[in-house]
Amino acid sequence: MNTQLDPKNTQVEKELKTEIEKELKTVEEKEAKTQDPPLRGTFASVLLLGAFLAVTWFAVFILFLSRQ
Repeated sequence: MNTQLDPKNTQVEKELKTEIEKELKTVEEKEAKTQDPPLRGTFASVLLLGAFLAVTWFAVFILFLSRQ
């Protein structure tokens, strides 16, 4: 029995194809919505933390030099 030429088989294939396309669209929409969150303020926070560490390091270094 040749199932490739069966009209029911081609109809099922078309329905499956449209269902798969719909599913892909919904997956793509979900991925578009769940992209990386905006990192507002992250750069400024890292700069402030770096500045704090640098100032602390220099303060301890100056304290070390003054005690010798």
